Amino acid sequence: MQVEVIRSSRRRKTSSARLVGGVIEVRIPAWLSEDEESRTVAELVARLRRSHELAEGDADLDARARRLATRYQLPEPERVRWVGNQGRRWGSCTPATGEIRISSRLRRAPRYVLDYVLLHELTHLVEDGHGPAFHALEARYPARERATGFLDALGLGLAAERFRAD
Repeated sequence: MQVEVIRSSRRRKTSSARLVGGVIEVRIPAWLSEDEESRTVAELVARLRRSHELAEGDADLDARARRLATRYQLPEPERVRWVGNQGRRWGSCTPATGEIRISSRLRRAPRYVLDYVLLHELTHLVEDGHGPAFHALEARYPARERATGFLDALGLGLAAERFRAD
């Protein structure tokens, strides 16, 4: 993808990047040195590409969640999407809106692990907390123990390199 760098004398501190007609426009302060420009442009372009990759995968993730909701007789979510801002959680759910967010750290996880996290969040559409009723619904997933073991290892940094976040 083509990158166009636009220096602006009006910008004092901030830089930004956005996609305009298939071209990545990076706007930077005019005073930045060439080294700072290279570093800033590379960082902003990488961030923009990651966010677009996440958005492209939302439809598949949403369809997967809906299949699981049907299979386990849980409510369908309003929206399911990948997010890159969950450093400590694997997923989150807002029952009031029906929105589920899944950490982008799980993009390369095995299917059974992603399915477990989706099912866990779908269960929150029925049960807010992690009480006995929640655990009874969640326990219907046959690979639950295996998936939680994988997530524990991943959280401790014990997983293979290919499963670590970018």
